[in-house]
Amino acid sequence: MTVRKLQEKRGWAFNIAVPILKPTLLATTRREWIGGENIPETGGFIIALNHISHADPLTAAHLVYDHGHKPRYLAKSGLFDNKVLGYFLRGAGQIPVKRETKDAVGAYAAAVDAVRAGECVVIYPEATITRDPDMWPMKGKSGAARIALETGCPVIPVGQWGAQEILAPYTKRPHLVPRHKVTMRVGPPVDLADLRAQEPRTSAIVNQATDRIMDAITHQLELVRGETAPAERYDMAVRGDRFKKKKAN
Repeated sequence: MTVRKLQEKRGWAFNIAVPILKPTLLATTRREWIGGENIPETGGFIIALNHISHADPLTAAHLVYDHGHKPRYLAKSGLFDNKVLGYFLRGAGQIPVKRETKDAVGAYAAAVDAVRAGECVVIYPEATITRDPDMWPMKGKSGAARIALETGCPVIPVGQWGAQEILAPYTKRPHLVPRHKVTMRVGPPVDLADLRAQEPRTSAIVNQATDRIMDAITHQLELVRGETAPAERYDMAVRGDRFKKKKAN
C-alpha cells in the first residue's frame, strides 16, 4: 500500500534495499496504519516512536517510505563498524551516533541539517528497546526535543505494536509464520510552540519538550493497545537493565 509517491530520488542504497525489503515485509507482515495523513507531505520533520524490537526500524521505514519519504535514522555507531554495512548505511543517509560521547554533537548537527534540508529524521527517544516489563515507553532522552526546538520542525508521534511478535527483544530467531500484524498509529504534531518561544533554552525547557513527546507517543500506543500506560515511566537509571544478561550472551 503506497499512500504517496516518493518526494525525492531514491539513491543507490535505496535502489538496492527497497526491491528486497518491501516485498519481504509485504509477505511476512499484516499492516494497520492509522493517521498517516499526519505525516507531512513536504518540509523537514521528525518521526518519534517507541522501540520494541530490532525489527521495528524496518517496519517503521516501510511506513515512512510509503508516505513519500526516505527515512534517516539516528543509528548506533556500532552498526557502522562493519565496512560493508557501514558503507551501505552511509549511502542510505543514516546518521551514526556515539551515545554519551562528544561525538554525539556531530550526529545532532547532522540531524538538524537534514531537517532543515526538508528530510524526515526518525528518532527513538528512548534510545534503546524498552525495558518496561509490559513494553510501555520508557523515560525519554532529549535528542528529538533539542532538534525540534532548534529547527522548529514538526515532531510526529507514532505508537507502534506488533514487531515484538516478529522478533522478541534481544533474540536472534524471527517468527515469520503466521504473519503478525504490525500496527502504527500516527498522531498530530506535538505542540512545542510555547517552549520554542522561551529564551534562554534551559535544560528544564528541553525536559518539558521531551516529556511532551513521550506523552504523545504513549497516548498513541494506548489507543493501539486499548490499555492505559503506567503513571510513571520505566527509568533505566533507577531500575536497571532487565535485558543485561541476554545482551551479554
